Amino acid sequence: MAFTTLKTTQKEFLEGHLRGTGNTLSSAQAAATYGIMNLRARMTEFRQAGLRVRKYKNTEGRAQYTVSARDVNGERRQIFA
Repeated sequence: MAFTTLKTTQKEFLEGHLRGTGNTLSSAQAAATYGIMNLRARMTEFRQAGLRVRKYKNTEGRAQYTVSARDVNGERRQIFA
């Protein structure tokens, strides 16, 4: 069960939480904290929309994601909001 109930769509929330903030999020954190069960799919949707998604390995060796403030065209406009 998630600790936080989202008032927006998952993509809108993740764009605001990750894009240009320097925050990172792993699948385990997303599921436990926000109830987002398939973070990898959301990141694929971000890439298809033209956002720059970076993937790192955390200390446990699992994927951790962050999103650049600018998209592939160099713009900062909101895509999902």
